[in-house]
Amino acid sequence: MHPDDVRQDWAERSGRYSPAYYARIGPNEVSEILANVLTHYVDETAEILEVGCGSGRHLAHLSEHGFENVTGIDINDESFTVMAEYYPQLAETGTFHTGAVEDLIPEFADGAFDVVYSVETLQHIHPEDEWLFEEFGRITADLLVTAENEGNGPQRGRENTAVSYVDDDFPLYHRNWKQVFTARGLVQLLREPTARDTIRVFRVR
Repeated sequence: MHPDDVRQDWAERSGRYSPAYYARIGPNEVSEILANVLTHYVDETAEILEVGCGSGRHLAHLSEHGFENVTGIDINDESFTVMAEYYPQLAETGTFHTGAVEDLIPEFADGAFDVVYSVETLQHIHPEDEWLFEEFGRITADLLVTAENEGNGPQRGRENTAVSYVDDDFPLYHRNWKQVFTARGLVQLLREPTARDTIRVFRVR
């Protein structure tokens, strides 16, 4: 798929894997681990950015654990309508931006956030936009957290498959996330496999 096609697909997505779909599911195991990780590594005043926040189920969970300085970006503007319905307090107190990460991330200053994290979003970034991975490290003052689908095999990865398609619909690009971010100067602190994703915590040197 062309990068613009990937972006348009997520900007217009409804039904399965849409903001409303995830809002109905609510916080999950990843939400719990994120809250535990951030509670361990940073204090409640930390500036937190979620890339691809959707309707805010993970940010809402963090807010319930005392983290108040939360920001989210998502390409689907329905995300924030759904957020206002399911997580009204988050919608009122957080800072949110609608747009493609390729457009929004470069606008943030160096070290703008203490924590930047993403849940099943980086895996959909087109290979032509991999320059963004450098940007994630640039805007992070302390921690970068990834929760991406690394496969379900014994090694939790698909070493011989660069891309697969979810439900024959949209692409999922398989990458070695440790390699991606350590090559850009970050240090991996933690790797925590879950039933669906692998959570990795990186620190800026």
